[in-house]
Amino acid sequence: MIDLRSDTVTKPTQAMREVIAQAPVGDDVYGDDPTVNALEERVAALFGKEAGLFTPTGSLANQLMMRTLVQPGQELLAEVNSHVVRAELGAAATFSGITTRTWQAPFGLLDAAQPLAIAAPNAGPYLVSTAAIAIENTHNFGGGTVQPLDQMKALYEGATKEGIAIHLDGARIWNAHIASGVALDQYGKYAQTISVCFSKGLGAPIGSMALSTRDRIATARIWRKRYGAGMRQVGILAAAADYAITHHMHDLAHDHRRAQLLATAIASIDSSLIDPATVETNIVGLNLKSLSITAAELADRTKSAGLLIGALGPHFARLVTHRDFDDAQCDQAIQILRKTLVG
Repeated sequence: MIDLRSDTVTKPTQAMREVIAQAPVGDDVYGDDPTVNALEERVAALFGKEAGLFTPTGSLANQLMMRTLVQPGQELLAEVNSHVVRAELGAAATFSGITTRTWQAPFGLLDAAQPLAIAAPNAGPYLVSTAAIAIENTHNFGGGTVQPLDQMKALYEGATKEGIAIHLDGARIWNAHIASGVALDQYGKYAQTISVCFSKGLGAPIGSMALSTRDRIATARIWRKRYGAGMRQVGILAAAADYAITHHMHDLAHDHRRAQLLATAIASIDSSLIDPATVETNIVGLNLKSLSITAAELADRTKSAGLLIGALGPHFARLVTHRDFDDAQCDQAIQILRKTLVG
């Protein structure tokens, strides 16, 4: 079975398993795990931040960072299809009393003028005040689009003048880095807080990280424990993340190439489904509105033929390439899609 539901389905390599087995460990709740501490220092330095906090999930990293920026009853602005709004099950409201307001952008691509136009800092005693703006790079439901650095800079500078903070959901920031050539610390310059994920394109079995100032990370560490996510000898997982950063990052270019092959093949079958020019990284999002079947029905048909894809809405299907998907499987997936869509 070829699995393109997500880039989270990868298995640890044998070399990664060996690193996991050999990792020095300690009790991370006490700050005694040397492998975790080294990873937090390394990743913080990559993005030009003072400190990092290892977390089991990207959603938790997002939530911890957003609650350090937004007080209960204040609002966070985000694109309408962003992960923090659509795929974290209302966690910001449930755990932190944060309200959200959204703007809509084609393919999720940032135009700094849009959120700045609706931001309302210091809205007074009768209206909700904007405390932070969240952006996502790459944008998952936008089809893996890479946010333009000039727009990130414009948003950061405009928001800073108004006393509004920026959170960067960088779950797939590694893909953005490889696709664009923009250095990680350049992305880091234009956000007060960042989350990054190791279990997607990089292929680690679990783990994400929150990045910010030492003070914010110290606060987030307390809330991580309060949320029940204090971890003990978790260096075995931090070692996998460290290995993935070192050895797997440049392999992302192959994922991007294969996603482009898939998109081009699908467009040749039905150009209404996708424009290959919009596929910048490893996500191929299909608009099925012109078809007589739903995304769930398409997913059922491809599954029967040996290909798993994601149905993320009535008319939206997603294919995500990853390091456990090779060129031979790409050819096979194209054949399955051709038969399924034409048939």
